Amino acid sequence: MKQYSITGMSCAACAARVEKAVSGIDGVKSCSVSLLTNSMGIEGEVSDEAVISAVEKAGYGAGVKNAEKSKASYTERLRAEEEALRDRETPKLRKRLLSSVVFLLILMYFSMGVHMLELPVPQFMLTDPVSIGITELLLTVIIMVINRKFFVSGFKSLFHLAPNMDTLIALGSSASFVYSTVMLYVMSYAQSIGDIKWAHSCMNEFYFESAAMILTLITVGKMLESYSKGKTTNALKSLMKLAPQSATLIRDGSEQSVPVDEVSIGDIFVVRPGENIPVDGTVIDGESAVDESALTGESIPVDKIPGSKVSSATLNRSGYLKCRADRVGEDTTLSQIITMVSDASATKAPVARVADKISSVFVPAVIALSLITLGVWLVLGADIGNALARGICVLVVSCPCALGLATPVAIMVGNGKGAKNGILFKNAEALQECGKIQIVALDKTGTITTGKPVVTDVIPIGDTDRTALLRAAAAAERKSEHPVAHAIVSYTYDIKTEDVVDFKSVTGGGITAKYKGSRLVCGNERLVSEYVTLKNEEKERLLELSQQGKTPVLFAHGDSLLGIIAVADTVKEDSAQAIKELKGFGIHVVMLTGDNERTAAAIGKAAGVDEIVSGVLPDGKQEVIKRLIKKGKTAMIGDGINDAPALTSAHVGIAIGAGTDVAIDAADVVLMKSRLTDAVAAIRLSRATYRDIIENLFWALIYNVLLIPLAAGVYTGLGMSMTPMWGAAAMSMSSVFVVANALRLNLFDPFSSRRDRKIRNTVPVDEDGKILYYNNSTENEDGGDTVKKTMKIEGMMCTHCEAAVKKALESIDGVESAQPSFERNEAVVTLSKDVDNAALKKAVEDKDYTVTDIQ
Repeated sequence: MKQYSITGMSCAACAARVEKAVSGIDGVKSCSVSLLTNSMGIEGEVSDEAVISAVEKAGYGAGVKNAEKSKASYTERLRAEEEALRDRETPKLRKRLLSSVVFLLILMYFSMGVHMLELPVPQFMLTDPVSIGITELLLTVIIMVINRKFFVSGFKSLFHLAPNMDTLIALGSSASFVYSTVMLYVMSYAQSIGDIKWAHSCMNEFYFESAAMILTLITVGKMLESYSKGKTTNALKSLMKLAPQSATLIRDGSEQSVPVDEVSIGDIFVVRPGENIPVDGTVIDGESAVDESALTGESIPVDKIPGSKVSSATLNRSGYLKCRADRVGEDTTLSQIITMVSDASATKAPVARVADKISSVFVPAVIALSLITLGVWLVLGADIGNALARGICVLVVSCPCALGLATPVAIMVGNGKGAKNGILFKNAEALQECGKIQIVALDKTGTITTGKPVVTDVIPIGDTDRTALLRAAAAAERKSEHPVAHAIVSYTYDIKTEDVVDFKSVTGGGITAKYKGSRLVCGNERLVSEYVTLKNEEKERLLELSQQGKTPVLFAHGDSLLGIIAVADTVKEDSAQAIKELKGFGIHVVMLTGDNERTAAAIGKAAGVDEIVSGVLPDGKQEVIKRLIKKGKTAMIGDGINDAPALTSAHVGIAIGAGTDVAIDAADVVLMKSRLTDAVAAIRLSRATYRDIIENLFWALIYNVLLIPLAAGVYTGLGMSMTPMWGAAAMSMSSVFVVANALRLNLFDPFSSRRDRKIRNTVPVDEDGKILYYNNSTENEDGGDTVKKTMKIEGMMCTHCEAAVKKALESIDGVESAQPSFERNEAVVTLSKDVDNAALKKAVEDKDYTVTDIQ
């Protein structure tokens, strides 16, 4: 998205005008104008000259954002962007307001103080009312000059046939001023013919104070609005301030402090305790605790050891670290967060289109209503002064600004709140739609579970003690490359043991070796039972562990069974709570996994999901999502490269922070921390932001619906009316209310479930609460019948073996799905067309497993 700076906009009508002008250019795919940041984002192939020309023809100014900084360093560009966000408007408005108030007080002294309170004035003014009129005129002119911006912008827009809020203010105050000036001439004429009574009565027709009061009160509202709008970008500005300025590099064997822009990929830098990490990198020496709260919102420091990743702008709390630079400049995590927040704030939520449509016709409609009001009151016999006051009141009470600010201020604050808590929405649509999710599909590995097999059970058998079992396991598994072996090695890394000899790997079974002079066998039940006899209670224990989704590994030394070590990909600590909270929202939770049904069922039960789709290969995830989105609004949460197609296919894709760059690029929402509870927080924040937008739009609309008739005098028969001054005051406060309401989001806690509300979920489910029949489908996508074949396979010993067999079979054209089971030593293959048995057998045996039968 290319961004431009827009000048001259004052309300929603201006933004709508610019958007309409640019959207009409050939090559522009989408255009989004933000009144809040005075910026415009464009997608498409179009020249800068064409865009700028279209904006200028619409009566506004435009320029490519930071065009003059394109050759500057990253830090200089960042500082320029931070400077662009600095609130320059509020100090100017404060000076205008103070000057206006001073002259307004003097004006009110002469216009009301003299007549109502009989305050003292020079004697000649008591006998010469024209002099008082001239004094009021001059003071009003001064206030109009101070606030001339309203007139320049308002009449310029009117001449371009694109009236805006400034046009309403300029017309209202100008009408009051012109009418009062005409009545001053009438007074002068009455005094010249000696009709002093007529001359004094003309003073009641002066509206100089109304013209001045309108401008002053509008300036009050504008200043408060500007101040509040400045607060909405605080989160983005605070992120920019985090960017480090310097780095300490190792060059020629010595430490050198250099500007962070001079750091290149591959450079070695050091970070002492208390210093910020300058760029993204990898620790190559040293250990420390790093405070990553600035990026993730996580207050607890994260331990870093050699091999750990570190991010720019995080704080080194304790140890001395030596790191290698991996990402610098605009590629750092901090820079990407800033870009995401900035781009999201420049986009529009779908709900904003309602306000845009209203804003495009609002000002012309108000001008027409004002003229109609004036005409109706004159027809009803009102004098010109009262009729004009009604018409002016309609002009100044109407507020298109509140409509224009209703959505962008809430989006800006919501995005900022999310960024502070490690939740990044890539665009306004994602921020709105996230809260409407009905179905959440969760990738199991790395999302619900840790993604790394770990030892869960150590069960010595007979006279064997725990230490002896672990020593034997450590000795055997340290020479194996199997994922299960890695888990055991990690668990026993601090255990000293003797080396094994005659190490042999048995495909699909385990390993054999010599340990302390005797044969050591470790592996699955089939392999170990060839060497030792397993008792019934031991077999039952193996079955129990398998039913829990764990992979049991048996260890036998000589003629005796030492024990069992179970390995599993465990459920994250927060996953069950997060899923419980998702279900509390009324969301249907589906788990996607490539595991077999038994393992998937065990993990699904522990996590508490509504539905499990097992045996799904990476390519199959996208197909599941396509089926789910037909049932309801669906979010996909994942972290891997293979999740990217599914993330893109879902209504909302959510990537967790520990995920791959590909997954993050494909997602609509990025969670900086690897916690599933952050996905729940994202939904809460989305709902709160959307609720805030609706409140703002309701206020902006109901305000105009109620007060425009009041200003027009519709309720006069009920004793209710409004003067132009009160109309200006109400108009000023309406925008302030909208911005202040959005700022309340800063007080919202996205991790608190106190205000959670269950939605009515219309997703169709069966009597078991299921919405998919993916695993047991008897029809293919074209509606034709499928054929199932059962293959007997020897050599599979764990879920990783199952995954290898599954991938091999499903790569064959005509194989719709494959469900291997190492416990049953078989694979059930679903075919969408006839596939030769020889092709199925070859695919499996190429992976070093043995096919004994195909039925």
